Amino acid sequence: MGVETNVLAQQAQVDTLSVPWWVWLATLGGLAVLLLLDLVVVDRKPHEVTTGEAAKWVSFYVGCAILFGIGVWLFGSYHFAVEYFTGYITEYSLSVDNLFIFMVIMSSFAVPSIHQHRVLLIGIVLALVMRGAFIAVGAQLISRFSWVFFIFGAFLLWTAVSMVRKKDEDEQYQENRVVRWVRKAYPVTEDYHGTRMTVKLEGKRWLTPMAVVIVAIGSADLLFAVDSIPAIFGITQDAFLVFAANAFALMGLRQLYFLLGGLVNKLVYLSVGLAAILGFIGAKLIIHALHEYHLVPTWLEIGNFLSLGVIVVILTITTIASLAKSKRDEQAFQNG
Repeated sequence: MGVETNVLAQQAQVDTLSVPWWVWLATLGGLAVLLLLDLVVVDRKPHEVTTGEAAKWVSFYVGCAILFGIGVWLFGSYHFAVEYFTGYITEYSLSVDNLFIFMVIMSSFAVPSIHQHRVLLIGIVLALVMRGAFIAVGAQLISRFSWVFFIFGAFLLWTAVSMVRKKDEDEQYQENRVVRWVRKAYPVTEDYHGTRMTVKLEGKRWLTPMAVVIVAIGSADLLFAVDSIPAIFGITQDAFLVFAANAFALMGLRQLYFLLGGLVNKLVYLSVGLAAILGFIGAKLIIHALHEYHLVPTWLEIGNFLSLGVIVVILTITTIASLAKSKRDEQAFQNG
Protein backbone atom coordinates (compact mmCIF):
# COMPACT_ATOMS: atom_id res chain seq x y z
CA MET A 1 0.00 0.00 0.00
CA GLY A 2 2.89 2.36 0.84
CA VAL A 3 4.55 1.65 -2.51
CA GLU A 4 1.31 2.40 -4.37
CA THR A 5 0.87 5.66 -2.46
CA ASN A 6 4.42 6.78 -3.33
CA VAL A 7 3.89 5.93 -6.98
CA LEU A 8 0.62 7.84 -7.05
CA ALA A 9 2.21 10.84 -5.36
CA GLN A 10 5.07 10.91 -7.88
CA GLN A 11 2.61 10.54 -10.75
CA ALA A 12 0.47 13.38 -9.35
CA GLN A 13 3.47 15.71 -9.41
CA VAL A 14 3.90 15.01 -13.11
CA ASP A 15 0.21 15.14 -14.04
CA THR A 16 -0.78 18.26 -12.09
CA LEU A 17 0.12 21.92 -12.19
CA SER A 18 1.82 23.55 -9.23
CA VAL A 19 -0.82 26.22 -8.62
CA PRO A 20 -0.25 28.58 -5.68
CA TRP A 21 -3.21 29.72 -3.59
CA TRP A 22 -3.20 33.23 -5.04
CA VAL A 23 -3.73 31.85 -8.56
CA TRP A 24 -6.81 30.01 -7.31
CA LEU A 25 -8.06 33.23 -5.71
CA ALA A 26 -7.31 35.24 -8.87
CA THR A 27 -9.20 32.70 -11.00
CA LEU A 28 -12.20 32.68 -8.67
CA GLY A 29 -12.08 36.48 -8.54
CA GLY A 30 -11.99 36.70 -12.33
CA LEU A 31 -15.00 34.40 -12.63
CA ALA A 32 -16.84 36.49 -10.04
CA VAL A 33 -16.09 39.64 -12.05
CA LEU A 34 -17.47 37.99 -15.20
CA LEU A 35 -20.66 37.03 -13.35
CA LEU A 36 -21.05 40.56 -11.99
CA LEU A 37 -20.41 41.99 -15.45
CA ASP A 38 -23.10 39.74 -16.87
CA LEU A 39 -25.47 40.68 -14.05
CA VAL A 40 -24.87 44.43 -14.38
CA VAL A 41 -24.71 44.73 -18.16
CA VAL A 42 -27.13 42.06 -19.40
CA ASP A 43 -29.48 41.42 -16.52
CA ARG A 44 -29.63 44.95 -15.05
CA LYS A 45 -32.75 45.59 -17.09
CA PRO A 46 -34.70 42.37 -17.77
CA HIS A 47 -35.26 41.94 -21.50
CA GLU A 48 -35.51 39.29 -24.18
CA VAL A 49 -31.99 38.40 -25.29
CA THR A 50 -31.61 38.74 -29.06
CA THR A 51 -29.59 36.41 -31.27
CA GLY A 52 -27.08 39.14 -32.06
CA GLU A 53 -26.56 39.97 -28.40
CA ALA A 54 -26.17 36.29 -27.52
CA ALA A 55 -23.63 35.81 -30.34
CA LYS A 56 -21.48 38.67 -29.01
CA TRP A 57 -21.51 37.28 -25.47
CA VAL A 58 -20.76 33.72 -26.63
CA SER A 59 -17.77 35.07 -28.58
CA PHE A 60 -16.67 36.99 -25.49
CA TYR A 61 -16.81 33.95 -23.19
CA VAL A 62 -15.14 31.65 -25.73
CA GLY A 63 -12.44 34.32 -26.13
CA CYS A 64 -11.94 34.40 -22.36
CA ALA A 65 -11.62 30.60 -22.31
CA ILE A 66 -9.05 30.71 -25.12
CA LEU A 67 -7.04 33.44 -23.39
CA PHE A 68 -7.03 31.37 -20.21
CA GLY A 69 -5.74 28.37 -22.17
CA ILE A 70 -2.98 30.50 -23.71
CA GLY A 71 -2.04 31.58 -20.19
CA VAL A 72 -1.82 27.94 -19.13
CA TRP A 73 0.44 27.31 -22.14
CA LEU A 74 2.74 30.26 -21.36
CA PHE A 75 2.98 29.83 -17.59
CA GLY A 76 2.55 26.06 -17.46
CA SER A 77 3.29 24.01 -20.56
CA TYR A 78 1.71 22.91 -23.83
CA HIS A 79 0.94 19.57 -22.11
CA PHE A 80 -1.37 21.23 -19.59
CA ALA A 81 -2.79 23.60 -22.22
CA VAL A 82 -3.84 20.64 -24.38
CA GLU A 83 -5.45 19.01 -21.35
CA TYR A 84 -7.35 22.21 -20.58
CA PHE A 85 -8.61 22.75 -24.14
CA THR A 86 -9.60 19.10 -24.48
CA GLY A 87 -11.51 19.28 -21.21
CA TYR A 88 -13.13 22.58 -22.16
CA ILE A 89 -14.33 21.27 -25.53
CA THR A 90 -15.67 18.12 -23.90
CA GLU A 91 -17.53 20.02 -21.18
CA TYR A 92 -18.94 22.53 -23.66
CA SER A 93 -20.19 19.77 -25.96
CA LEU A 94 -21.83 17.96 -23.04
CA SER A 95 -23.42 21.29 -22.05
CA VAL A 96 -25.07 21.58 -25.46
CA ASP A 97 -27.00 18.40 -24.71
CA ASN A 98 -28.06 19.97 -21.41
CA LEU A 99 -29.57 22.91 -23.26
CA PHE A 100 -32.38 20.74 -24.58
CA ILE A 101 -33.42 19.86 -21.02
CA PHE A 102 -33.23 23.53 -20.03
CA MET A 103 -35.50 24.44 -22.93
CA VAL A 104 -38.04 21.81 -21.90
CA ILE A 105 -37.96 23.06 -18.29
CA MET A 106 -38.37 26.70 -19.36
CA SER A 107 -41.30 25.76 -21.59
CA SER A 108 -42.94 23.58 -18.93
CA PHE A 109 -42.80 26.36 -16.32
CA ALA A 110 -43.76 29.00 -18.89
CA VAL A 111 -40.87 31.25 -17.84
CA PRO A 112 -41.30 34.74 -19.37
CA SER A 113 -38.60 35.35 -21.98
CA ILE A 114 -37.40 38.51 -20.21
CA HIS A 115 -36.61 36.48 -17.07
CA GLN A 116 -35.00 33.42 -18.66
CA HIS A 117 -31.51 34.88 -18.47
CA ARG A 118 -31.89 35.46 -14.71
CA VAL A 119 -32.99 31.85 -14.19
CA LEU A 120 -30.00 30.54 -16.11
CA LEU A 121 -27.62 32.90 -14.31
CA ILE A 122 -28.68 31.69 -10.85
CA GLY A 123 -28.71 28.10 -12.08
CA ILE A 124 -25.14 28.42 -13.35
CA VAL A 125 -23.94 29.85 -10.03
CA LEU A 126 -25.49 26.87 -8.25
CA ALA A 127 -23.87 24.54 -10.79
CA LEU A 128 -20.44 26.09 -10.18
CA VAL A 129 -20.77 25.52 -6.45
CA MET A 130 -21.98 21.93 -6.82
CA ARG A 131 -19.37 21.01 -9.40
CA GLY A 132 -16.67 22.60 -7.28
CA ALA A 133 -17.61 20.22 -4.47
CA PHE A 134 -17.67 17.26 -6.88
CA ILE A 135 -14.24 18.19 -8.23
CA ALA A 136 -12.74 18.53 -4.75
CA VAL A 137 -13.98 15.06 -3.76
CA GLY A 138 -12.98 13.50 -7.08
CA ALA A 139 -9.47 14.98 -6.95
CA GLN A 140 -8.90 13.58 -3.47
CA LEU A 141 -10.14 10.14 -4.49
CA ILE A 142 -8.00 9.78 -7.61
CA SER A 143 -4.91 11.09 -5.82
CA ARG A 144 -5.24 8.36 -3.19
CA PHE A 145 -6.82 5.37 -4.93
CA SER A 146 -6.01 4.42 -8.50
CA TRP A 147 -8.90 1.90 -8.56
CA VAL A 148 -11.29 4.87 -8.71
CA PHE A 149 -10.40 5.13 -12.41
CA PHE A 150 -12.04 1.73 -12.95
CA ILE A 151 -15.27 3.01 -11.38
CA PHE A 152 -15.25 6.26 -13.38
CA GLY A 153 -14.46 4.42 -16.60
CA ALA A 154 -17.14 1.78 -16.10
CA PHE A 155 -19.71 4.46 -15.25
CA LEU A 156 -18.93 6.41 -18.42
CA LEU A 157 -19.17 3.26 -20.55
CA TRP A 158 -22.54 2.45 -18.95
CA THR A 159 -23.70 6.03 -19.58
CA ALA A 160 -22.58 5.83 -23.22
CA VAL A 161 -24.50 2.60 -23.79
CA SER A 162 -27.57 4.07 -22.07
CA MET A 163 -27.46 7.15 -24.32
CA VAL A 164 -27.34 5.01 -27.46
CA ARG A 165 -30.14 2.70 -26.32
CA LYS A 166 -32.29 5.53 -25.01
CA LYS A 167 -35.44 5.91 -27.05
CA ASP A 168 -36.97 9.22 -27.98
CA GLU A 169 -38.44 10.72 -24.87
CA ASP A 170 -41.55 12.78 -24.50
CA GLU A 171 -40.76 16.49 -24.46
CA GLN A 172 -43.03 16.96 -21.45
CA TYR A 173 -40.95 17.76 -18.40
CA GLN A 174 -41.26 15.26 -15.56
CA GLU A 175 -40.57 16.89 -12.20
CA ASN A 176 -37.88 15.12 -10.18
CA ARG A 177 -38.08 14.27 -6.49
CA VAL A 178 -36.40 17.50 -5.38
CA VAL A 179 -38.93 19.67 -7.21
CA ARG A 180 -41.86 17.58 -5.96
CA TRP A 181 -40.56 17.88 -2.39
CA VAL A 182 -40.33 21.67 -2.71
CA ARG A 183 -43.93 21.83 -3.92
CA LYS A 184 -45.10 19.70 -0.98
CA ALA A 185 -43.04 21.56 1.62
CA TYR A 186 -43.95 25.10 0.52
CA PRO A 187 -47.00 26.71 -1.09
CA VAL A 188 -46.30 27.98 -4.61
CA THR A 189 -48.16 30.83 -6.33
CA GLU A 190 -49.74 30.33 -9.73
CA ASP A 191 -48.26 33.47 -11.29
CA TYR A 192 -44.77 34.95 -11.55
CA HIS A 193 -43.98 38.06 -9.54
CA GLY A 194 -41.15 39.48 -11.62
CA THR A 195 -37.85 37.91 -10.58
CA ARG A 196 -38.92 37.52 -6.95
CA MET A 197 -38.64 34.00 -5.56
CA THR A 198 -40.89 34.54 -2.56
CA VAL A 199 -43.87 36.78 -1.85
CA LYS A 200 -46.02 37.43 1.18
CA LEU A 201 -49.74 37.05 0.51
CA GLU A 202 -52.40 37.42 3.19
CA GLY A 203 -49.80 37.16 5.92
CA LYS A 204 -48.31 33.93 4.52
CA ARG A 205 -44.97 33.43 2.77
CA TRP A 206 -45.26 31.78 -0.67
CA LEU A 207 -42.70 30.57 -3.18
CA THR A 208 -43.09 31.79 -6.74
CA PRO A 209 -42.68 29.65 -9.87
CA MET A 210 -39.33 31.45 -10.32
CA ALA A 211 -37.97 29.68 -7.23
CA VAL A 212 -39.28 26.29 -8.37
CA VAL A 213 -37.83 26.58 -11.87
CA ILE A 214 -34.43 27.49 -10.40
CA VAL A 215 -34.61 24.38 -8.23
CA ALA A 216 -35.48 22.36 -11.35
CA ILE A 217 -32.54 23.81 -13.31
CA GLY A 218 -30.12 23.33 -10.42
CA SER A 219 -31.17 19.74 -9.69
CA ALA A 220 -31.01 18.86 -13.39
CA ASP A 221 -27.47 20.21 -13.63
CA LEU A 222 -26.51 18.19 -10.57
CA LEU A 223 -27.39 15.06 -12.54
CA PHE A 224 -25.42 16.32 -15.53
CA ALA A 225 -22.37 16.79 -13.30
CA VAL A 226 -22.41 13.08 -12.49
CA ASP A 227 -21.50 12.44 -16.15
CA SER A 228 -19.28 15.43 -16.89
CA ILE A 229 -16.96 15.33 -13.85
CA PRO A 230 -15.77 11.72 -14.37
CA ALA A 231 -15.43 12.51 -18.09
CA ILE A 232 -13.06 15.42 -17.59
CA PHE A 233 -11.06 13.52 -14.97
CA GLY A 234 -10.43 11.06 -17.80
CA ILE A 235 -8.67 13.91 -19.63
CA THR A 236 -6.78 15.58 -16.80
CA GLN A 237 -6.35 14.79 -13.13
CA ASP A 238 -5.42 18.36 -12.27
CA ALA A 239 -8.17 19.87 -10.09
CA PHE A 240 -7.35 23.42 -11.19
CA LEU A 241 -7.71 22.58 -14.89
CA VAL A 242 -10.84 20.52 -14.24
CA PHE A 243 -12.48 23.42 -12.41
CA ALA A 244 -11.38 26.02 -14.97
CA ALA A 245 -12.67 23.98 -17.92
CA ASN A 246 -16.00 23.42 -16.18
CA ALA A 247 -16.31 27.06 -15.14
CA PHE A 248 -15.66 28.51 -18.59
CA ALA A 249 -17.98 25.97 -20.23
CA LEU A 250 -20.76 26.88 -17.78
CA MET A 251 -20.15 30.62 -18.09
CA GLY A 252 -20.81 30.50 -21.82
CA LEU A 253 -23.78 28.17 -21.52
CA ARG A 254 -26.37 30.87 -20.77
CA GLN A 255 -25.74 32.88 -23.91
CA LEU A 256 -25.41 29.69 -25.98
CA TYR A 257 -28.97 28.86 -24.86
CA PHE A 258 -30.30 31.98 -26.57
CA LEU A 259 -27.97 31.70 -29.58
CA LEU A 260 -28.79 28.13 -30.56
CA GLY A 261 -32.52 28.21 -29.82
CA GLY A 262 -34.26 25.72 -32.04
CA LEU A 263 -30.96 24.62 -33.59
CA VAL A 264 -30.47 22.19 -30.71
CA ASN A 265 -33.44 20.19 -31.99
CA LYS A 266 -31.67 19.84 -35.35
CA LEU A 267 -28.66 18.11 -33.78
CA VAL A 268 -30.41 14.75 -34.04
CA TYR A 269 -27.22 12.71 -33.70
CA LEU A 270 -25.84 14.72 -30.78
CA SER A 271 -26.61 11.99 -28.24
CA VAL A 272 -24.83 9.41 -30.40
CA GLY A 273 -21.78 11.66 -30.72
CA LEU A 274 -21.67 12.38 -27.00
CA ALA A 275 -22.09 8.67 -26.28
CA ALA A 276 -19.06 7.98 -28.48
CA ILE A 277 -17.05 10.62 -26.61
CA LEU A 278 -18.04 9.28 -23.19
CA GLY A 279 -17.30 5.73 -24.33
CA PHE A 280 -13.87 6.78 -25.60
CA ILE A 281 -13.03 8.59 -22.36
CA GLY A 282 -14.36 5.67 -20.33
CA ALA A 283 -12.07 3.28 -22.20
CA LYS A 284 -9.19 5.71 -21.69
CA LEU A 285 -9.82 5.77 -17.94
CA ILE A 286 -9.85 1.98 -17.69
CA ILE A 287 -6.64 1.72 -19.72
CA HIS A 288 -5.07 4.35 -17.47
CA ALA A 289 -6.10 2.36 -14.39
CA LEU A 290 -4.62 -0.82 -15.88
CA HIS A 291 -1.45 1.12 -16.61
CA GLU A 292 -1.28 2.26 -12.95
CA TYR A 293 -1.25 -1.41 -11.93
CA HIS A 294 1.28 -2.26 -14.68
CA LEU A 295 -1.18 -4.58 -16.41
CA VAL A 296 -0.78 -3.02 -19.88
CA PRO A 297 2.30 -1.77 -21.75
CA THR A 298 3.20 1.93 -21.65
CA TRP A 299 2.59 2.47 -25.38
CA LEU A 300 -1.09 1.60 -24.93
CA GLU A 301 -1.69 4.80 -22.92
CA ILE A 302 -3.89 7.24 -24.87
CA GLY A 303 -2.16 10.62 -25.17
CA ASN A 304 -3.66 14.08 -24.88
CA PHE A 305 -3.26 15.05 -28.53
CA LEU A 306 -4.96 11.84 -29.62
CA SER A 307 -7.81 12.50 -27.18
CA LEU A 308 -8.28 16.05 -28.47
CA GLY A 309 -8.23 14.86 -32.08
CA VAL A 310 -10.75 12.07 -31.48
CA ILE A 311 -13.17 14.39 -29.65
CA VAL A 312 -12.97 17.11 -32.32
CA VAL A 313 -13.49 14.60 -35.14
CA ILE A 314 -16.50 13.01 -33.40
CA LEU A 315 -18.12 16.41 -32.79
CA THR A 316 -17.48 17.51 -36.38
CA ILE A 317 -18.95 14.36 -37.90
CA THR A 318 -21.93 14.49 -35.50
CA THR A 319 -22.72 18.11 -36.36
CA ILE A 320 -22.40 17.67 -40.14
CA ALA A 321 -24.45 14.45 -40.18
CA SER A 322 -27.15 15.97 -37.93
CA LEU A 323 -27.59 19.12 -40.01
CA ALA A 324 -27.61 17.09 -43.22
CA LYS A 325 -30.35 14.78 -41.90
CA SER A 326 -32.41 17.70 -40.61
CA LYS A 327 -32.19 19.33 -44.03
CA ARG A 328 -33.28 16.12 -45.78
CA ASP A 329 -36.19 15.73 -43.37
CA GLU A 330 -37.32 19.32 -43.98
CA GLN A 331 -37.16 18.84 -47.75
CA ALA A 332 -39.08 15.57 -47.48
CA PHE A 333 -41.73 17.30 -45.34
CA GLN A 334 -42.09 20.14 -47.83
CA ASN A 335 -42.29 17.77 -50.78
CA GLY A 336 -44.66 15.40 -49.00
